[in-house]
Amino acid sequence: MASSLLKLKLITITILLTTFCFPEATANSPSTSPFAQRPIIESVLVNLGFHELARAVPSLYDNPAFTAWSGPITLFLPTESSSSCSPVRLLREHTIPGLYSHGYLRKAASDSKIETIDHGRCITVTSSTDHVDNYSRKIFIQGVEITRPDMFNNALVIVHGLEGCVAPLSLYSCNAELMTRPLSLQDPKHVMRLMLKDATLRLRNSGFGVLALPMRSKLLKDLLNLQNMTVFAVDDESIFSGSHSYVDNLRHHIIPNRLLDISDLEKISPRTVPPTLEAGQSLMVTLRGEEELRINYVEIELPDFTCNLKIVVHSIGLPFPYLHPSAVETG
Repeated sequence: MASSLLKLKLITITILLTTFCFPEATANSPSTSPFAQRPIIESVLVNLGFHELARAVPSLYDNPAFTAWSGPITLFLPTESSSSCSPVRLLREHTIPGLYSHGYLRKAASDSKIETIDHGRCITVTSSTDHVDNYSRKIFIQGVEITRPDMFNNALVIVHGLEGCVAPLSLYSCNAELMTRPLSLQDPKHVMRLMLKDATLRLRNSGFGVLALPMRSKLLKDLLNLQNMTVFAVDDESIFSGSHSYVDNLRHHIIPNRLLDISDLEKISPRTVPPTLEAGQSLMVTLRGEEELRINYVEIELPDFTCNLKIVVHSIGLPFPYLHPSAVETG
């Protein structure tokens, strides 16, 4: 068992290192698609004892929505085997795009509907009313209780154990008696919300908690309206060591509606100045060399530090200074 868990951890680390960035230009190539996550899903299911489901994982690749999704997933799986549960159907209807921890589900509105990877079919999340506090509240998926929450969570895959098998989802499961608008992959804001959750989780776990907080709170409304974004991040240690201005000038470190990885930044002419989220302020490439790239005279220390479908984050050691308009105009 110990060797199996070690093997799973090694596979997880490999996937994280090789699929941290999902450039749109290569999102469908087998080598870069995060569902090259297939080995990690199979390994997770095997190590949790879901052997039949592990064997059914290849069937998911017949589903275009699944192969097109390039983000983390949440699975709701029955911990007790049942002859009424088809492994193929179960995986299709119990796989949700995005990270939905038990804590998040406890805070969600009762009767929330979330679209599964099987387009047009939604699960309904409800909660018990016999507990006042969120912590002890029971959570149900299609009326079946989550009895083993967060069985697995590695920031790419979350698995929740259910008390039993969920009945097949209806073609009208996303439409009937909606109390909240179903979360849909067809909704650009929902996709951006998932990508923000993914990016902020990675940032928070990597020492960029100060940046992650406003991206999930005071800036959230503005960020949800963007098509994509490029973010320049200063880590917590640097902020606490003196780079306090970064917190107040965070908008100056976000380029809206442009997904610029390091290769894109290297192609930008010094006279090209992408506007930032702060009105009237732009950035400029001030130095380009074989081993470093500087924006507003600040070196990019860790390019492409975190990437997903909508967000790319570059790590910098200091906040960007504001450039005099004449410097921007002359390049």
